[in-house]
Amino acid sequence: MFEIGDYAVCPGHGVGQIVDMEVKEIGEETLSFYMVKIIANGMTVMVPTNSKDGIRKLVSSDEINSVYQLLNDHDVKVDNSTWNRRYRDYMEKVKTGSLVEIADVLRSLYLLKNQKNLSFGEKKMLEQCRDLIVQEFAIMGDEPKKEIEEKIDSCFS
Repeated sequence: MFEIGDYAVCPGHGVGQIVDMEVKEIGEETLSFYMVKIIANGMTVMVPTNSKDGIRKLVSSDEINSVYQLLNDHDVKVDNSTWNRRYRDYMEKVKTGSLVEIADVLRSLYLLKNQKNLSFGEKKMLEQCRDLIVQEFAIMGDEPKKEIEEKIDSCFS
């Protein structure tokens, strides 16, 4: 599915480039892995090649447009449960690796931020979601990160 040199998204880590494919023996099984170097921090992640949820292809331009539409739609109910419950729910969405889910979390946090102060964890998650979206859009659209950040911020100003 992927070749060495391809870009892929590792849920929770962001965009990475496949730098190698390795075969490892684990117990009595022989498994093959993609070696993915995460662009944001240089960390290398081993992802089984037969994993359905391990990595995904970068989004298409249609999906980029749907993310901007989602970010511009502020007619949603903001979750007013306790911060740790919200954090858990948001973390589940981020772990899916779905850009739409990540954008939904980002929108919720931006809207909540306009109503009250975010907890430290929520502030970190807002930045993480924003960074994950910006990384992927920058590689897909050949746009500078600064312009993408400004576009995202303008959805909420």
